[in-house]
Amino acid sequence: MTASRARLAELFRFFSRLGLTAFGGPAAHIALMEHEAVETRQWLSREQFLDLVGACNLLPGPGSTQVAMTLGYTRAGWAGLAVAGACFIVPAAFATLALAWAYVRFGSMPRVQGLLYGAKPVMIAIITQAIWRLARMALRRRILAALGLICFAAIIAGAQPLLVLLGAGALLAALAAVRRLQVPRAHSLIPLSLALLAGAPAAGGLTSIFLIFLKLGIVVFGSGYVLLAFLQTDLVDRLHWVTQAQLLDAVTAGQVTPGPVFATATFLGYVIHGFSGAATATAAIFLPSFFMAGLVAALASRMRRSPVAAAFLDGVNAAAIALMADVAIALGRATLIDVFTWALAAASAILLIAFRVNATWLILGGALLGMLLQH
Repeated sequence: MTASRARLAELFRFFSRLGLTAFGGPAAHIALMEHEAVETRQWLSREQFLDLVGACNLLPGPGSTQVAMTLGYTRAGWAGLAVAGACFIVPAAFATLALAWAYVRFGSMPRVQGLLYGAKPVMIAIITQAIWRLARMALRRRILAALGLICFAAIIAGAQPLLVLLGAGALLAALAAVRRLQVPRAHSLIPLSLALLAGAPAAGGLTSIFLIFLKLGIVVFGSGYVLLAFLQTDLVDRLHWVTQAQLLDAVTAGQVTPGPVFATATFLGYVIHGFSGAATATAAIFLPSFFMAGLVAALASRMRRSPVAAAFLDGVNAAAIALMADVAIALGRATLIDVFTWALAAASAILLIAFRVNATWLILGGALLGMLLQH
């Protein structure tokens, strides 16, 4: 087997496993990728990983999926990007499709809350460990540490995450430009001007479904909760393709399955137009990410070689750590609700740090315990 095929096979195995076990949302997914790609497999340095995470935070669409794609690109080029993205997305899409089929056929989804009850405390431990490791690199200088604290305070106060990311990057880029008496060139920063697609017609045909979900893949910045707001506006309020109750059930399905929350599109596509609708919606919402993530991966190393662009990335990375910390705190409040969840999170942290137990086994073990206790 050639070196390129061996790398593609490695990417296939890694991201297929991640796609089947990565519960907990984008912060948890990124933590798992950092643990495997940087700590265990040493595909790239922690600084390189941070640059990819920071740059992907500036893109619309599913952030953790785009990080997976950029990792695939750095490992095996465009073929690696396609393999990593597909292997991370497809398991989530099939799991969500199964829930959608049960939902339409029986009028309700299978009970899966016990799985999350046990898996999420493990993810809290994994996220916390990843934030600690990444913060030591991202906040390595006093100015970066101070900027990270300012960004965290701004996010707690309700500032928009994208504005915090851009503001932090622009501040450090401006300081670097002043020191070197040069002005940052437009092409040295991640381009953020994206054309918005026109709304689709009211009929729920496949072309209309494709255009609506393609638009969402291009314009939705932020978390799955931001996606919920866009879905409400387009599918419920404007087009009346689904009811509010169906939308909330779809978002729940996206959250209780592993992989990207944007797999909610699979559920909604099935409710609107059966299996062909599910396939169309899934392809459309993820398609823009394959191109944007490839652009980020191709430009990240070049940006690091430019002093001003590197300063911009440093600022974005400091803000990204603040965003991850805010998400971790919110997840912790929602997840650590009793003695069992606190004990499971603490035990997982000990096993991760002291014994270096594989995170996948911890997630599966936690999910099994949760289902047994909630049975």
